[in-house]
Amino acid sequence: MDGFNIALHTIFATPAVVYALIGVAWGIIGGALPGLSASITMALLLPFTFGMDPTMAIILLASTYVGAEYGGSIPAILIRTPGTSAAVTTVLDGYEMHKQGKSAEALGISLVVGVIGGLIGMILVVALTGPLSKVALYFTAPAYFALGVFGLSLIATLSEGSLIKGFLAAIAGLAISTIGIDPLSGVQRFTFGSAELLGGIDAILVLIGMFAMAELLEQTSRPDWNKTSTRLRIKLPDRATWKRIWPATLIGTGIGTFDGVTPGGGATLASFLSYNEAKRWSKHPEEFGKGSPEGIAAPEAANNTVAATALIPTLTFGIPSSGSTAVLLGGLILHGIEPGPALLTRDPQFVYGLFGGLFIANLSQLVLGFVMLPPCLWLVNRPKAFLMAFIIALVSSGIYSINQNVMDIVLMVGMGVLGYVMRVLRFPILPLVLALVLGGIVERNFRRAVDLGYGDYSIFIKDPLSATLLGLTVLFVAITIVMNFRRRRRAATQTTVQAAE
Repeated sequence: MDGFNIALHTIFATPAVVYALIGVAWGIIGGALPGLSASITMALLLPFTFGMDPTMAIILLASTYVGAEYGGSIPAILIRTPGTSAAVTTVLDGYEMHKQGKSAEALGISLVVGVIGGLIGMILVVALTGPLSKVALYFTAPAYFALGVFGLSLIATLSEGSLIKGFLAAIAGLAISTIGIDPLSGVQRFTFGSAELLGGIDAILVLIGMFAMAELLEQTSRPDWNKTSTRLRIKLPDRATWKRIWPATLIGTGIGTFDGVTPGGGATLASFLSYNEAKRWSKHPEEFGKGSPEGIAAPEAANNTVAATALIPTLTFGIPSSGSTAVLLGGLILHGIEPGPALLTRDPQFVYGLFGGLFIANLSQLVLGFVMLPPCLWLVNRPKAFLMAFIIALVSSGIYSINQNVMDIVLMVGMGVLGYVMRVLRFPILPLVLALVLGGIVERNFRRAVDLGYGDYSIFIKDPLSATLLGLTVLFVAITIVMNFRRRRRAATQTTVQAAE
């Protein structure tokens, strides 16, 4: 059965459509609530995917990502508070259009270009995943280990904050991944005599703690968000508006494609780049920041394109490009699906089934955007304390339902406290989560490679692909160190000049 038939079978013979609709609807709601980013919205859903078919579970999570990228534009346009970090640039012109009485038009532009960007991104995912999977024949245990190291170093160096903090966070994640029974020797590691830790700390506890619980703790110190009218409706762009925004839409889609397939990029970076480039090539650059529809179209097209194209490095190399795809990667591991170049040949039913479900998710977004706007507006106008209490109850019940173990809730809260402390100290969370998720794969392939080489560590250099990836890791880290050094030197120089003045 070829890929197209697998996708059709998944759409028409399984509940994939239902899960895609639920995921998009939940994503729009989560994205519309300030403070709940796409990654947190996905993490909240993770506990409820246990016991589900792996394909349906990942369709549900990935569809949530799709919906959240659009949902984040709703509060950005209406109350000048982006629901997701990627919607920060949407605030600039979206809120200005809202003040001009053009809220419906702004929401319509965000919805339409988001659907277009998502569909183009999915076409590129289908086109590129197959060719990339052919490199699976060249991957050995040393190469898989080197790929994992490359991914860890890439995310750590591209994380916010200093390079050292990024690597320290990654090391902490690797340390957490070693807790439990050694998979090869059966020796207990870092369990401290606790029976609850024999199985290790589930990635889902860390994901929900680091993203959801840490955010809830941080939200307690922030003021309530603004309120807005509940009688708004979406108005799709007319012919004149579409003629004006299509170049910006293409710019956003192009940058979103490049940024999505680049590990370490993410939707936030794509939105900033696309906004700048749309302004550079616009016929009316003076209107940007004053209510330009192009200022909404470019970043929103980029955000939704990234939501699709970010699947390429996540599925084919196991390297996520953002916190959202890190949660998705965690979902893959939790459901027994090991990402990598061999995934397409090893499990084509899953890959093409996921593609089919995501095409439905992107198409359904056009309808659900209209349907979900009223409940989103109602939720935005609720007291924040009530919403936070509901989310905490939702998280705790979901965690407890997995193993019916109170210790899981304790560990999740502990990880939330750790995540909150890391935020206060400006340590990036993504390297820790990624290291936790990939730690098992890196360790297993390292030890397998050493066994294959009879204890000779030169096997990592003798393998051409492994040597290339390790060389790229060293090169990338060296370049990042040099760039950080130059940035700090420029900042010090500017500070000295300002002090002299």
